Amino acid sequence: MSIPEVAALFPAMPRAAAVLRDSRFAASIDAVEGSERDRVWCRHGLDHLLDVARLAHISNLEFGCGIPRDVVYAAALLHDIGRSVQYATGEHHDAAGARIAGEILGTVDADYRFSAEERAAIVAAVAGHRGLDGSGETGLDALPRLIAVADKASRPCYACRARTSCYWPEEKKNLELNA
Repeated sequence: MSIPEVAALFPAMPRAAAVLRDSRFAASIDAVEGSERDRVWCRHGLDHLLDVARLAHISNLEFGCGIPRDVVYAAALLHDIGRSVQYATGEHHDAAGARIAGEILGTVDADYRFSAEERAAIVAAVAGHRGLDGSGETGLDALPRLIAVADKASRPCYACRARTSCYWPEEKKNLELNA
């Protein structure tokens, strides 16, 4: 397969890319990565966000949720955006993240804007990504659950050198390769 043929398998996501280009997104991720530079446990930088996006999209496909790929990616990219505020003020990152995500999504260039329903689902996923709630099994209502499950599944606790000092209880840790 040629490079153009491979590239055609993964079409661009201009709406999700608009989130990546947002200056507030970049500043927040820089702040998170700076705050976690010496952290021995899981980090919440761009690598983590993309891991969550990929796992959530795979689940979206496997369970037939029917959520557009760029919506899943936008939610995953934004799910930990509030950590920059949490580290600075102590406000929970899911609440701060929902506020920041709403601001970012509300100011994306009109050509790349998500629908009002998609924006609401993305903000709900950011706000609810620490639980396993979801009001539906398919469609946009499944997005918070997809992000929550992917967020937890993205953690390779089974290979972590800091596992014994991690604050996660043993029953939450991923102790087997499963994703």
